[in-house]
Amino acid sequence: MFNNNKLALAIFLAVSGASLSGCGGGGGSSSNNNTTSSEPTWTAGVFEPSSEFKDQCALPRTGNDPYNNNQPYPDTAGSEFTEKMWLRSWSDETYLWYDEIEDNNPDNFSSVAAYFDQLKTFERTDSGAYKDQFHFTRPTEEYFQESQSGVVSGYGINWAFISNVPPRELRVAYLEDDSPAANVGLQRGDTILMVDDISIDTNTQQGVNILNEALFGPTAGDSHNFVIRSNDGTEKSFTLVAGNIAQTPVQNVDTLTTENGTKVGYMQFNSFLSIAQPELISAVNKFKANNIDELVIDLRYNGGGLLALSSQLAYMVAGPANTSDYFYYQTIENDKQPKSDPYPFIDFEIDYSNFEATNTSLPDLNLSTVYILSTDNTCSASEALINGLKGIDTEVVLIGGKTCGKPYGFTPTHNCATTYYSIQLTGVNYKGFGEYSDGLVPSPSPQFAADVKGCELDDDFNHQLGDNDEALLSAALYHIENNTCPIVVESSSAKQPSFTSQAIQETGLPLTIKQPLYKNNMDLTRPLPAKEGNNE
Repeated sequence: MFNNNKLALAIFLAVSGASLSGCGGGGGSSSNNNTTSSEPTWTAGVFEPSSEFKDQCALPRTGNDPYNNNQPYPDTAGSEFTEKMWLRSWSDETYLWYDEIEDNNPDNFSSVAAYFDQLKTFERTDSGAYKDQFHFTRPTEEYFQESQSGVVSGYGINWAFISNVPPRELRVAYLEDDSPAANVGLQRGDTILMVDDISIDTNTQQGVNILNEALFGPTAGDSHNFVIRSNDGTEKSFTLVAGNIAQTPVQNVDTLTTENGTKVGYMQFNSFLSIAQPELISAVNKFKANNIDELVIDLRYNGGGLLALSSQLAYMVAGPANTSDYFYYQTIENDKQPKSDPYPFIDFEIDYSNFEATNTSLPDLNLSTVYILSTDNTCSASEALINGLKGIDTEVVLIGGKTCGKPYGFTPTHNCATTYYSIQLTGVNYKGFGEYSDGLVPSPSPQFAADVKGCELDDDFNHQLGDNDEALLSAALYHIENNTCPIVVESSSAKQPSFTSQAIQETGLPLTIKQPLYKNNMDLTRPLPAKEGNNE
């Protein structure tokens, strides 16, 4: 067994350059009356410890932090320049590809956000995609609100773009339970036609800004009028009022029986949030009670989250017989960081509120095969689940689309009311494989290391998730019975989501989904204590 003393617990497991200036210091062009008595200076290639600039803020918060035992905020008077200098040193210390960051003068950037945007590599993968597509920030208060309670502002709609440029096609992917959208009768597959009398196909900057704000940036209490078209062609109009939405990570838990009598467990799993732990345990216990033969996990919209929860789910799928003496995930950081111990398959419940292990064992299904439904929104901790199980020869059958390609993680780091996500680690499974930055690809005849046995199919918005006739689930059930992919006649109207810059340039102004950006996480935080009485 592996020592849990050094087990890192995950809280959550998604862009411009400037020319290099010569030696010399920036005086912090964006200073205010709260600046420190003497500003630091920038010298190319010379990095002071990030601790020298930590919590020195242009706009320091006052009062107590409700998310840190009501302790006073750590902020002290600083400037935008000191915030930039902290980001510069912190990135040099922790960024996975720190030697690929250009050391540009912080004074050459108009804001802290603009400076952070370029503190990353601009190298590309073999496919031509940027190696780092997961560099972002969010307000710290928003981070804690979601990580501790799973609450986000909105209508409870999770969107899917078929096309985000005119002619646009924006459809409902799934809904949160008991949300404003669910309560007015929206369903998966509904297509947005108009918001506040503005067509979804508007191509003016003002119209696009209004749509982006109404669709993807509402705060609790905001009210907007929608016109939608249902799958049956019916058009409906209604008003939605945004609220604080409690996410429901696990949905549609069911046991299906095939024509040949095979019992198949199915669950839709949307995010590796800590609040999902009891829901996953409940689902697994239900599957055990129903004595299922096979399992289908629908991860098509699961953008990631807790690496620890990913490990727990892997254990609950495979069980002790298949995971004993193997590790789940070996993290790899830059050469300035010490090597960490391998991440084990976690077989116990975790008290995520206090980051503590418990003595409560997890249930398991002891399966040698698992079916996973995927799209390019299947990301990060979801991909770690697939790769981690493949590392111990649990057969993973991937049904759907190529995954997003994020074998990376980070520790969300807070400074001056902003939480920063910058890639700090990658990882490999027990067999030493972890290079899937261009995605894990379902294939009937795998040939390459990132290929996974399975069937490549388009997402199906014309059926509800969990419906036996829905294309991905139907294909999984067919594969379970026949050990092969079904023959699919592709519709001429079938389209996959498109986000390419070329399409944006050629077609018009894009709408931008904001929500999934911070779901693409696989974040490591403080060490998880060993279970009581476990000194292995």
